[in-house]
Amino acid sequence: MKDRIMKGFIEEIREKGMKFSMDDLARRLGISKRTLYEHFSSKVEILETIISQTFAEGDEKTRQILADDSLSLLDKIKGVMLVLPTHYEFYDLRILEQMKRYYPEQWALVDSALSDDWQTLRALIEQGVKEGLIVNMNVTLVMKLIIDAVNSTLDQRFYMKNQITVSEALAAIVDVLLYGLIPVDKR
Repeated sequence: MKDRIMKGFIEEIREKGMKFSMDDLARRLGISKRTLYEHFSSKVEILETIISQTFAEGDEKTRQILADDSLSLLDKIKGVMLVLPTHYEFYDLRILEQMKRYYPEQWALVDSALSDDWQTLRALIEQGVKEGLIVNMNVTLVMKLIIDAVNSTLDQRFYMKNQITVSEALAAIVDVLLYGLIPVDKR
């Protein structure tokens, strides 16, 4: 039931913004407000649960990639860059702007995670540089480029308008960042 509530919460936000009520959410889900409150005490609790679940699942996916000995270092780098949060549709610029205005504490958690230097990926990139698999350049600059490029998927309106899914966009961004624009046979 909690997953259904969180999914309904995200649907409400996408349709109405952050200003919907628990009554609106209960109505969307076809449940009583009392049932809703049996699972979550407030909109803030639902929001915080979505945020923490998303980042915990992302961390778990990353751990699985790192632990997979069948993957090469480049495959691990690519895999870590491709980790999409379970509720990725929630991470949209319009929603984040509203969250910043109405739920600044929760927005700060998301903002920190999205702009964080991504230490795991940084360590993999540094290892790739040491092993000669990645061009030796300023890793801080490389990380900024990666983070900014990956976070460009937050502008979901652009991708929807151009009929590109977020996962397709992320895969293309990662390919360009890792392998460039020039086909292998043209290098």
